[in-house]
Order: sequence, then structure tokens, then C-alpha cells
Amino acid sequence: MKLVLIGIQGAGKSTQGVLLSEKFGIPYLSSGHIFREMAKEKTKLGRWLKETLNSGALVPDAETLQIVLTYLEKPEYAKGYILDGFPRTVVQAEAFNGSIDTVVYINVNAKEALWRISGREQRRDDESLSAIRKRIELFFSATMPVVEYYRQINKLIEIDGEMSVEAVFADIVNKLK
Repeated sequence: MKLVLIGIQGAGKSTQGVLLSEKFGIPYLSSGHIFREMAKEKTKLGRWLKETLNSGALVPDAETLQIVLTYLEKPEYAKGYILDGFPRTVVQAEAFNGSIDTVVYINVNAKEALWRISGREQRRDDESLSAIRKRIELFFSATMPVVEYYRQINKLIEIDGEMSVEAVFADIVNKLK
């Protein structure tokens, strides 16, 4: 099973990704985690990624595709994965299209997402208010077309992400059957 989780920052993708990974026994992988790990490296690419992430900007398509597709070649992902944070643009979706079975769109409005993020006890370096606002704007301009792309090719299931964690999880599992 190869799943992609899409939703605005704060929608609960990582929470659901971990739960789904445990349920189905396939690894959960966040593109943001890959980028944040690489941003810690004292390399030219690491420094560039750190600046890009901290500004709230998206990593450009070419670099994102190269990094994520190379990462997914690791043997632990051969039997499937749950991927969060990729694809974020239609260009990425088209390049990645044959590599997934289902896209789960966790629908949460921007106000709810901001409230959730601001309530986190520990926020990451790339979660400044300006970076979060920029990411929310980018979600609507760059990623909502990805949701529509997958809806049109019948690979999308939409979930009301404003329910409880348990209800969201149950809805995802039910719609995957």
C-alpha cells in the first residue's frame, strides 16, 4: 500500500501517519522530516534547505523530486509507505503519479490549523508565525490544485480533519477498505 497524506500544516497528517503506519505495518515518512534532517547537515545543500524552510517557502520541484524519489528507493519502502508532505505541486504529482495508490486529503480550515499549531508545546524552528502564514497561503495556491488533480483521477479520499483524532483515523481506515 502506497498512501499520500495531504493537508494544511496543522491538519494532523503526522499524527494520522503514525497511527496508519502502526495499523498497516508500513513505514511513515514525512518529506518535511527528510528536509529538516538534511538542513542540520553542515553542507551547502543543508544550509540552503534550512534557509528555505525557515522562510516558509517550498523547496523547488526539481530538488524536491530528486530528494524524495531517491529516499523512496531505500529497501524499507519497497513494500509500501505512508508519505506526508509530498507531492505539494501538480508538477510533483504528475512526476510521482504511478507511485501511489491513494491520496488522503485531511481537510482542516486555516483558522483551525493556526489554532492547533499555536497550541503546540514544542514548536520547530520553521514554525514562526510568518513562516506558518506563508505555508498556509502556499497550501491554498500550490497544493489545493494537487488535491483537485487526484480527485479528477479518482485517487483521492477526503476526510473531515476537524473531528477527534480517533474519528479521523476511523474514517480514513473505513474509506481505505
